[in-house]
Amino acid sequence: MLNRAILMGRLVADPELRQTPNGISVVSFTIAIDRSFSRDRERQTDFIDVVAWRQTAEFVSKYFSKGKMIIVEGGIQTRTYEDKQGNKRKAVEVVADNVQFGESKNASGGTSAPAFNPPAPAAPAEPSVTYASGDVGDFSEMAGDSDDLPF
Repeated sequence: MLNRAILMGRLVADPELRQTPNGISVVSFTIAIDRSFSRDRERQTDFIDVVAWRQTAEFVSKYFSKGKMIIVEGGIQTRTYEDKQGNKRKAVEVVADNVQFGESKNASGGTSAPAFNPPAPAAPAEPSVTYASGDVGDFSEMAGDSDDLPF
């Protein structure tokens, strides 16, 4: 299964960092994304809810504010809840695992920092086979006449 969303839009409001009872950072924010088409020459905008956790949440709350362009990468998640009147509601949101600046430092008029990319998994301990180093690994030269090759 594949559940991946990549979105680029502007923050509707300043993100507000909160902590769970266990001390885990979380931030929820909404981004406005203009549609690439318009009906009756009136531009339409979608408002997408996003939630980020831990270091990603701290990064968003530190470097982003209302009106800033943001690129969000993550998965779409749905959840159900009961509102104050007891009605059942359904929420659809993007759970961000990677965020980046969507505009340059000069365009945003503020300070900039590098994109936050969570640490990648550790590389395998064994080096890969490379021909530049002369290591041919399990490969060996074929014996025989070169006329036997199809190319």
